[in-house]
Amino acid sequence: MFSLTPLEAEALSLSLLVSGWAVAGSLPLGILCAWVLARLDFPGKSLLDGLIHLPLVLPPVVVGYVLLVLLGRRGPVGAWLHDWFGVTLAFTWKGAAVASAVVAFPLLVRAIRLSLEGVDRGLEQAARTLGCGPLRTFLTVTMPLVAPGVLTGAILCFARSLSEFGATITFVSNIPGETRTLPVALYALTQMPGGDEAALRLCVISVAVAFAALLAAEWLSRRVQARLRG
Repeated sequence: MFSLTPLEAEALSLSLLVSGWAVAGSLPLGILCAWVLARLDFPGKSLLDGLIHLPLVLPPVVVGYVLLVLLGRRGPVGAWLHDWFGVTLAFTWKGAAVASAVVAFPLLVRAIRLSLEGVDRGLEQAARTLGCGPLRTFLTVTMPLVAPGVLTGAILCFARSLSEFGATITFVSNIPGETRTLPVALYALTQMPGGDEAALRLCVISVAVAFAALLAAEWLSRRVQARLRG
């Protein structure tokens, strides 16, 4: 029977923790950004769209370096977080979650935005004529209709966070038990003599978890769509 070694269990549990927090932290902002891009027209909209999708085209190492400059202990944001709240992100699992969230954020926003653009605006207008305010209309009409997109975006974000390497190792390094996620552990094993077999096992685990996340996204999306049609 296939059983996890302590190193594999540690890397897998840390990856799931980091990916879960990456999705939880980015989901509210992702919904807001998707709604702004889908529903509003304003000067600088193309610039905002480009900034949101920039992590998709930048080398992940560049993203990690920018995070290190901004959120490191001596960075403008990192120093403020540490001095006022005692929060340190660089070289911690929290920083790994931030790095994963930034890299995966465009996938989340894109999935939700496409779903929002497919919503029948007439249903929202009908709710408004019946006395629903903008917030209530959004929560009771719009959000249920875009639920498949939100679920798909969240799970794609989760799967992308599981595979994040470049930004993570640049921003939080490779610290066993703290920042050594599955991709980082896999890289470390490839640099060790005789680590090929262990690296292959981690590769199989990574593929299995990512594939399961994609299957879950498809299954949940179809379940929600079937419920909405019913």
